[in-house]
Amino acid sequence: MADSQVNYADDVKKYTQSVDAGAVAGIVKHLGIALRSKDSSLVVGSDPEELARVRDGFLKKKLALTQSDAELDAAIKDVMTKMKGEREKSRVTVCYLLAEKFGKLGLFAPKA
Repeated sequence: MADSQVNYADDVKKYTQSVDAGAVAGIVKHLGIALRSKDSSLVVGSDPEELARVRDGFLKKKLALTQSDAELDAAIKDVMTKMKGEREKSRVTVCYLLAEKFGKLGLFAPKA
């Protein structure tokens, strides 16, 4: 596992009991180019446009969730609240926590 993925897993561990390293690696791979710049590798919890991007691009498109925008926004808000002590919220951690919340980590973990 690459050093950066270890760091991502360490960050995720701050917010959840058990971390699936395979799912972390899968999320890193999915996010790909977005992680190359510091700015796009972070989620700004106070930016409504950013949160809408997470909802529409990740929750609806990648996770194929069909809940209402209000329900999805509430889930994002829960994750932002959980991470409120963190000024710079890692996009990998936000996506991991959302995938975990909706039982979708299996989409990212390597198939056995």
